[in-house]
Amino acid sequence: MYRFLLTPRWWGINVFAVLAIPLCLFMGSWQLSRFEDRVDTHQQQEDRSARAKTAAARPLADLLPVNTVTSGRQTSARGHYDTAHQLLVPGRTLKDRHGGQQGFYVLNLLRTDSGKALPVVRGWLPGDAGAKAATARVPAPPKGEVTVTGALQASENQGTDGVQAGGGLPQGQLGMISAASLVNIVPYEVYDAWITLTDAQAPLHAVPPAAAEGSGLDLKAFQNLGYTGEWFVFAGFVVFMWFRLFRRDAEAAKDAALGIVPEGDGGGDASRAEERGERQAGGGDAAAGDVPQGEGKAGERGTDRGDERGADQGETQGEGQAAGQDEGRGEAARAGKA
Repeated sequence: MYRFLLTPRWWGINVFAVLAIPLCLFMGSWQLSRFEDRVDTHQQQEDRSARAKTAAARPLADLLPVNTVTSGRQTSARGHYDTAHQLLVPGRTLKDRHGGQQGFYVLNLLRTDSGKALPVVRGWLPGDAGAKAATARVPAPPKGEVTVTGALQASENQGTDGVQAGGGLPQGQLGMISAASLVNIVPYEVYDAWITLTDAQAPLHAVPPAAAEGSGLDLKAFQNLGYTGEWFVFAGFVVFMWFRLFRRDAEAAKDAALGIVPEGDGGGDASRAEERGERQAGGGDAAAGDVPQGEGKAGERGTDRGDERGADQGETQGEGQAAGQDEGRGEAARAGKA
């Protein structure tokens, strides 16, 4: 009864199922491992950030380039602020302390002894960076040579929260803190990193360090979790469809064995047998006299013409017989007279 499993169609179905199910399970497990790695990395980053707050600051050169290990570490640098290029970074919030209130960063460039400049976020203020009332509250940076200490951060990119990469900002504002965006503003080299001061000058509020990219429970982490569920659902769908096709063809084969459908259709689609039955029923109706209206009228006209011809022939034969009888009676009368 299960001979249909040996047909080329079922060979293709079986090969597809055997390859698709393990692939879906593997991809689902891989996405789950990616999510677990992000959870572990997030926990490690939080532990490093907690230790960095109490650890001694290290020189900037020892922590570059910035990676997931050095991001958030306390560093120190010595130089003097470039007061001619103070920049405001609009559209930034401090969710942990100010309930998501909109504000802006105050950024200055620290010219170090190496010749490069280090972007330093001195703090955050609430309000609009384009409003004079808000910008008037920004304190001037310290003059002369200073030593700054803060949390090391990697350059921002287009995926960083709050970044305005589209441009079009007024002069004196910066949409993204990165060496690539600063190189067109200042006439000297800039480190591919920045720091946020631990102790902000009043009335500025200190900006807490952000987690390194790819180390937190961000949108990408939950995307991995969603992909995990999707791959497992795909595997279950393949199994469901295989059993559904198998049950349908097995029932069709059983019906063929009982003579319910033709033997040749045992492993085929039951709908084809129903279509053939409908066509046969239609042929029977046509044979029983269910003919088109035009053909029926033509048959009626043919019948009427046949009836008219038969009537004419009958009248002719009757007239001949009557004439013959009249001649016979005349000859008999002549013979009697003779």
